[in-house]
Amino acid sequence: MKKGTNRRASAGAQRARFARPVKLVDLFAGAGGFSQGALDAGADVVGAIELNKAAAATYDLNIRRTRGRRVELMAEDILTLTPEGVARKWGLAPGACDIIVGGPPCQGFSAHRLNDSGVGDPRNELFARYFEFVAFLRPRIFLVENVPGLLWPRHAEYVAAFYSAATEAGYAVRPPVVLNARDYGVPQNRKRVFILGVDKSRPINLEWPPQSTHFDPALAKAPRRGMKPWVPARVAFRKMDRRDPNRAHMQHSAALTELFEATPRNGGSRKDSGRVLECHSEHNGHSDVYGRIDAAKPAPTMTTACINPSKGRFVHPTRPHGITVRQAARIQTFPDSFVFVGGLMAAGQQIGNAVPVLLARRLIGSLVKAIRASGR
Repeated sequence: MKKGTNRRASAGAQRARFARPVKLVDLFAGAGGFSQGALDAGADVVGAIELNKAAAATYDLNIRRTRGRRVELMAEDILTLTPEGVARKWGLAPGACDIIVGGPPCQGFSAHRLNDSGVGDPRNELFARYFEFVAFLRPRIFLVENVPGLLWPRHAEYVAAFYSAATEAGYAVRPPVVLNARDYGVPQNRKRVFILGVDKSRPINLEWPPQSTHFDPALAKAPRRGMKPWVPARVAFRKMDRRDPNRAHMQHSAALTELFEATPRNGGSRKDSGRVLECHSEHNGHSDVYGRIDAAKPAPTMTTACINPSKGRFVHPTRPHGITVRQAARIQTFPDSFVFVGGLMAAGQQIGNAVPVLLARRLIGSLVKAIRASGR
């Protein structure tokens, strides 16, 4: 490389180092998957809201702003807060926030809710509440994450109302996109919908969504140069530190342990074990229940019950028990230094609700880059 090129690269690094901080707010922050990814992407998380006490405690324990400062976390119900009061607490004038992210609780939109259940669910009010904060704080960009069920026809009124409110407030909203975390290097088959809006008065040159970085290894070759194969689940099952407070897994009955022992390794299902459970004597039930994770492939979606083998394919690839909290967290790409508090079940819920850290980093990283490139 020529000396002149070296000088230009060095100057660019210095500008990035001393660039104006890109300020981000995390609504419905959970344990902090979105926030951790934002910090890893170079954003400065200035405020967060999370109602669940265990999740808020985990967030407060792990998430720190630039130079180790605490994030102004409000462990309260967002429906009882006013955007004006929260903005004063965070020291944010309208327009001073660059990015707002958030994943409003998605139970009302979940595939597990049948027929018309979820329609009119009070929790779906939180989806509208999210935009009330956007409308007041006036970030340059907002990003919403939710389950793909949000796009089902029966929820169209909520999505339409959100788009209408955003447009009236002066935001250009991109069409919803469904992204799979495995396409961005996360060792997990996890689809989620993302909705992004940009303040019309501050347009920005932004490629959205960012190009995927990983591809199905069954393909003959990568669709683009530089792409890597999907990351298999085995990366989550390396040795754990004995001092890790999150290395625990559920304790099972002797009958279940025997069932898991008889289940073939790496992808074996309940049916493969030769044991029919009483509750399945008249129907097959969910085929993945009590199934093993296949370590050679991306793991199944980590749900809020991801440490409970009775709720899905959450049995360790080779051992006769469910996965540990740490293994589930690794599948969600949380660092091993990230500690979940509140007990086994609470930790599983926090992990299942989180945005995978690496996916958050890649998505928010593209926003941070575009904001800095705009020069304002």
